Amino acid sequence: MHPDPLSLPPVPDPARDDPMLIRVGCRLQFSLPQPTPLIAMLSVHHSRYGDLAQADDLSTTPWVPFTGYRDGFGNWCTRLVAPAGEFVLSADGVFRDTGQPEPVAPGAHQHEVQDLPDDTLVYLLGSRYCETDILSDDAWQRFGQITPGWARVQAICDFVHGHLEFGYHHARPTRTAAQALAEGHGVCRDFTHLAIALCRCLNIPARYCTGYLGDIGEPLPHPPGDFAAWMEVYLQDSWWVFDPRNHKPRIGRVLVARGRDAADVPLTQTFGLHVMTDFSVWTDKLGPEAPSQERAG
Repeated sequence: MHPDPLSLPPVPDPARDDPMLIRVGCRLQFSLPQPTPLIAMLSVHHSRYGDLAQADDLSTTPWVPFTGYRDGFGNWCTRLVAPAGEFVLSADGVFRDTGQPEPVAPGAHQHEVQDLPDDTLVYLLGSRYCETDILSDDAWQRFGQITPGWARVQAICDFVHGHLEFGYHHARPTRTAAQALAEGHGVCRDFTHLAIALCRCLNIPARYCTGYLGDIGEPLPHPPGDFAAWMEVYLQDSWWVFDPRNHKPRIGRVLVARGRDAADVPLTQTFGLHVMTDFSVWTDKLGPEAPSQERAG
């Protein structure tokens, strides 16, 4: 069941000539020793509902009843009890996209704190993985002389992208922004946490984003499909996408959830012992020459 069906904006006419259709989805398989409460955050963000061509309804195998709610950041969460044994969560949808790289605004200015909207202020605060108190002095020493606004955020992303070595073998769920800075390596969430923390130290609201990011428009070879992390920063009355890991505007990014950091947006939260036995993600351009294919994660 897709969230809040009565509040959805009108779905565009499928017959119109859309620039691009993207199929996104995932399949998560678990082995559970006993019935286990679970919260899933796998539905595409409500900001993309108007782009729906095929709803990404969540399904389970075996079927179990579930309910949904919105968390404090507006993300849609699905609540259920997974039975003992093998259990599968999956979603598969089709979304319209402009087919264009994400917009940039090199002249966007930074707001004074007193001029920021109230709902952005939470994204100035330190959080579980973004220790502004530890990183503040370092942030001002490195970036305090750079022109506030887009140039300063870009400088932060340039630094993070160059300072951290990316590798899946570096993944560690407890690594914080300060630890990533000290260790010099990580995965996309670590790149994002460090960039977010440095932005907040410099009074720039920054929030953590997770979602689908495929390889549309990117040169081969392509890595396996996966969920990705990036950030949005508030400049000149708007939120803008920055990706310190990939370090360039991308095509076909599909948001799932936003929060202060990764602690707010886990794909699944289980309340009991479990083992994930399979995980796959797909993010593919649809068309007569580009049939969708699932990729193992």
